[in-house]
Amino acid sequence: MNGFMASAGITQAQWHDAEAIWDYHQLGHEPRPCDVAIGLGSHDLGVADHAAELYKAGMFPLVVFSGGNSPTTAARFPRGEAVHYREQAIASGVPDSAILVEPQAGNTGQNISFSRAVLAEHGLEPRSVLLISKPYMERRAFATCRLLWPEVAVVCTSEPLEFVDYMASIGDEKLVVDMVVGDLQRVIEYPKQGFAAPQDVPVGVLAAYDRLLAAGFDSRLIRP
Repeated sequence: MNGFMASAGITQAQWHDAEAIWDYHQLGHEPRPCDVAIGLGSHDLGVADHAAELYKAGMFPLVVFSGGNSPTTAARFPRGEAVHYREQAIASGVPDSAILVEPQAGNTGQNISFSRAVLAEHGLEPRSVLLISKPYMERRAFATCRLLWPEVAVVCTSEPLEFVDYMASIGDEKLVVDMVVGDLQRVIEYPKQGFAAPQDVPVGVLAAYDRLLAAGFDSRLIRP
């Protein structure tokens, strides 16, 4: 398959299944100028790097970095995801005056709603938002924003990495597969819980998901 790297941790068929889910998660939106950007907190500093590139390209005048700590990011970002994102963006050339920090959010819904509140506190009611996420989170970010902020025009983007390159950047193949599987579970389940707008999931993607679950790629699932 495209870019498959032989290893003891993942078979070629599993790679193919994970790549199919990865492709589904990415929406293919073309970045365009928006009133503001929101950088969604996670373990991935590529969000801040991509935000800096888009800022310098004139895609937005102001970015809100949103995120506190979670069990998966506390060790990496001890001062909170948004604070570390801000520091990374400033180091990449974004002026501090173009950044707002929302340091409390613990999930994607809070990223959206808390960032909206921070913007309102600054007298801002954007009509368009550029959501910047890790690559396999685009669809879930979009679905969450459509439910919680339906009146805003939303464009989703992420660091432009191929699946093979993201695998190499993380350095743990099973973890990456677990993460793309976990995000697909959320895309499927969160609308039922009122957390996100429904998304159509192709039959082939669901089949890939079922095969990976059966193979034990499940460490990032939400549990009942």
